[in-house]
Amino acid sequence: MKPQEKATKEQPKYIPTIGLEIHAELKTASKMFCSCRNNPDEEKPNANICPICMGHPGTLPVLNKKAIEHVLKMGVAVSGTLADFTEWDRKNYFYPDIPKGYQISQYKFPLVSGGELAGVAIERIHLEEDTAQSTHDQHEKSLVNFNRAGVPLMELVTKPVIHDAETAVRFAKELQLLLRYLGAGEANMEKGEMRVEANISVASAEATAAGKFGTKTEVKNLNSFRTVERAIAYEIARQSAILEDAADGHASAEKIVQETRGWDEGKQKTFSQRSKESSHDYRYFPDPDIPKMKISEIPEFAETKLRKDMPELPWTKRDRYKKDYGMTDKEVAVFIDNPSLTSYFDAVISPFKGEAKKIKLATNYILSDYLPAFDQNNAVPPASFSELISMIAAGEISSRGAKDTLALLIKGASMEDGVKQSVRSIAEKNGLLQKSDAADISPIIEKILADQANAKAIAEYRAGKVASLQFLIGQAMKATKGAANPEVLKKMLMEKLVI
Repeated sequence: MKPQEKATKEQPKYIPTIGLEIHAELKTASKMFCSCRNNPDEEKPNANICPICMGHPGTLPVLNKKAIEHVLKMGVAVSGTLADFTEWDRKNYFYPDIPKGYQISQYKFPLVSGGELAGVAIERIHLEEDTAQSTHDQHEKSLVNFNRAGVPLMELVTKPVIHDAETAVRFAKELQLLLRYLGAGEANMEKGEMRVEANISVASAEATAAGKFGTKTEVKNLNSFRTVERAIAYEIARQSAILEDAADGHASAEKIVQETRGWDEGKQKTFSQRSKESSHDYRYFPDPDIPKMKISEIPEFAETKLRKDMPELPWTKRDRYKKDYGMTDKEVAVFIDNPSLTSYFDAVISPFKGEAKKIKLATNYILSDYLPAFDQNNAVPPASFSELISMIAAGEISSRGAKDTLALLIKGASMEDGVKQSVRSIAEKNGLLQKSDAADISPIIEKILADQANAKAIAEYRAGKVASLQFLIGQAMKATKGAANPEVLKKMLMEKLVI
C-alpha cells in the first residue's frame, strides 16, 4: 500500500505530532572554545584549526562570551526563562567529524528553558560546538574539513506541539528571521548554517486525545524549507499508511520503529539510516575542564541589559508597518524578510515623521524600482533617497524623471570628481526636473495645438469628447520627455481649448 492519508479534514483518523530540533551556527569572531577564526566562507580546508578544536591531549577550552550572549538574547526574545546556573557536558560518541571523541554540549542545565515563537512552545535552547564537515566522493573516499569543528552552535528544541508541515516551516522561517534580526547568525540553510531535524509520530485520533503518541522517527539534516515541508508530509503519510495496514489486519503490515531517517531529494522520500539513540547512549557527564557558570554573577548577561540592547523584533516591526504605514501583507513580507532592506527603509523615512504621502512613495519606489539594485549591493545613500522622495512629493520631478534620476543614483552619479552631488543637481543637470512654470510650458502647448496631426483630437474635445484631452496631454508630455507637470499642462490646455 502506498503512503497516503485516509483522513478527512472534518475528522482526521490519524493525528501527527511533530517536534523540531534546529541547529544554527552563531556569528562570532572566533570559535566556541578557542581563538580560531569562525569563518563560514573559508574555502581552503583545514585553515582555521588549532590543537584545541582538533582535540589534542592536554588542551583546555575557553568559553566564547559572545556566543553565550547570543543565546541569552534569543531566550529573552522568545520570552524564555534564562538559567541562573549552567554547565557544559560531554556528549560521548565516535564519528570521524568529532576529533575529541565527544562533543561539548549542554544537557541538564540549558541556557534557556521554555518560551514561544510563532505560536509554537519551546522546550529549551542550549549551546554546543559544531562538528567538522565530511564529504564523500565518487571514488568512495571520505574527506574531513575541520574548519567548522568547534564553531558555536545553538540548538533549539520545540515541544511536541506541531501537527502539520506548514506550521513547522513557519516556525523555522520565523526562527531564521529572529537570528538575523538579533545579529546572532545568518542561518543560510544552503550553507548548512541552519539545519532542521524533525521528530515525527502518528497516532489514532483517540490515542492522541488520551495523550498517547505513536512511535517517533527523526528525519535529520533537512537543508531547505521546501525539504522540511516535503519530508514531514511524506513521513506523516508513510506512518499513517502503516497504521492503516495494521488496522486492516494485513499479516504483512510493517511496523513503525524508532529510528533516524534521511531525506532522498531525488526520490522525494525518507529512508532508514540507523536506530535512534537515547540520551543514555551518549553517556553525558559535566565537562571537568570548563568552569560551571552562575549567570546572575556576570553583569553583561543581566536580563535588564539584554532587554535594553534588544533591537526591534520582526513580529513587532511587522505589526508596526501594517498599523503605522498601511502596508499590505505582501509589502510587509518583502521588507521584514530582508533585515538589511528594513533598516534601509527605516533610514529613508526617518525625516518623514507623520508624512503618510512620502512614506507611501518611499515604499512604492523602493519595492518597485530599487529592490533589484539593492539586492546587488548598489546602495543609494538613504539621505539621497529621502531627497528624491521629497522632490516627487513636491511635484518637482515626475514619476518618469524620478525613475531616471534613481537609475543615475544607482550608477553612482551622486559623486563627481570626489565631490558629493545633491539629487536636485543631478536631476537638473540631466534635464529631469519637472517643468511647472507657465512660461516654459506655454510654447510647448502652442506647438501641440498648431500641429495638424492633433487637429482631430482638438475638434473632438471641443465637441465634448473629454477623453481626447488626455491624448493631447500625452503628446505634450512626449514633447517634454516627461518633464512637464501634467497638472499644469492639463490646466493650460483646457484654457487654450476654450472657444
